[in-house]
Amino acid sequence: MSSIALSPNASGTATFTIAAPGTNTNRTLTLPDEAGTVLTNASNIEAQAKTALNATGSAPVYGARAWVTFNGSNGSIVASGNVSGVTRNGVGDYTITFSTAMPDANYAVSAIASRGASTTRGLGAEMHPTVANTASACRIRTFKVDTDPAVVDAATVHVVIYG
Repeated sequence: MSSIALSPNASGTATFTIAAPGTNTNRTLTLPDEAGTVLTNASNIEAQAKTALNATGSAPVYGARAWVTFNGSNGSIVASGNVSGVTRNGVGDYTITFSTAMPDANYAVSAIASRGASTTRGLGAEMHPTVANTASACRIRTFKVDTDPAVVDAATVHVVIYG
């Protein structure tokens, strides 16, 4: 059986109190098997995250909820985070399914399409114009931007989800 030891700091003068809440339910606090600091309400996690991300100023920092790079000709995933699959519905038409659903369908999607060695002058990516996002998936299209615009497969598609 492990023992519990409380070691006071010799330079401190305050009293450290451990108090149980007024509840009739047993609670267990399991400490990790490592040294470290317990986070509290006074921990400034936002400042630590900004430092780690090299972000400055007072604007909040928002991280991506999901991201994926995939092959535009077949939807095969090259690399991803929180994306369980990409379905190629047809030429330039893809459904991206999340491993863990978003809180709702009101998220932002940023997508770019790479043409690879194609002679197409420019490619674009957009949210599918007739299919709404859901919490579990979004649908995008890739298209060429020139004198004859049309939906096309991109060599590679990069998508980031924020929200």
